[in-house]
Amino acid sequence: MADLSTSVAGIRLENPLMLASGILDENGYTMLDVMKNGAAAVVTKSIGNEERNGYSTPIIVEYGDSLINAVGLSNPGIDSFAEEIRIAKRAGKPVIGSIFASDADGFTSLGLKMQEYGCDAVELNLSCPHVKGFGLEVGSDPDLVEDIVDEIKSKLKIPVFAKLSPNVSNILDIAKAAEKADAYVLINTVKSMKIDIRARSPVLTNIYGGLSGPAIKPVGIRYVYEVKKETGKEIIGVGGIASFEDAVEYIMAGASAVQIGTALYTRGKGIFRDIISQMNTFMDDEGFGRISDMVGVAIR
Repeated sequence: MADLSTSVAGIRLENPLMLASGILDENGYTMLDVMKNGAAAVVTKSIGNEERNGYSTPIIVEYGDSLINAVGLSNPGIDSFAEEIRIAKRAGKPVIGSIFASDADGFTSLGLKMQEYGCDAVELNLSCPHVKGFGLEVGSDPDLVEDIVDEIKSKLKIPVFAKLSPNVSNILDIAKAAEKADAYVLINTVKSMKIDIRARSPVLTNIYGGLSGPAIKPVGIRYVYEVKKETGKEIIGVGGIASFEDAVEYIMAGASAVQIGTALYTRGKGIFRDIISQMNTFMDDEGFGRISDMVGVAIR
């Protein structure tokens, strides 16, 4: 039987599947439950320095089996999140703290808190496409990205992952600016919108949102492939993974692990065990003994 374990930045994962930031991850018990259902690690909801309520509803609209959302980075604030991390850590698996801020000092203070709370790594949200002053507005400025990554890497002992956006003119410029990060996370949602033609109005209160789910998988595959080929750095792939074939595709494009988000909305937590079982069968059938044997094999 194939060995499904893998590692990113020295963090061992029992399988390559992680919970993506933004779904079932603001509460320690839901994160614990996701890991009991097979996820090898979880990424928390993006947490800022202060509590945010986010946007008023509607904040999510379906687009086939994909979603457009503009939640607005709602979160309880870093000082109220220690207990959620403590609960999630009961699973005995890695917990990654996702953080957002507008500058290097903000990211660093949040990262130090996540480290103090027991997180195994931090994920820098440099890519949320729909909140003014954060996410993409920060992550599209190479100089600011470099300052943030350099500063937080100089202060934290745990690994730092940089989650980059597809909504930039050249993702390689941003990746190179974040080259001191221990790994990249590719990609975040694609900026989008939906109009209600009867109401003659945008559906989301924020007008614009981020498209996630199967509709963006080809975009994610392309960026994982391109960035892995050009930089060689470890990558966690995310965007539209809903089957073992999707996960294997990301791995063959260069990802060492993958994150699953929107598919939990459509398929539930059982998706982790289903993909693990089917990936194991696939690897046995195709003669892959380890996940590392598949990483980047499609790169030409």
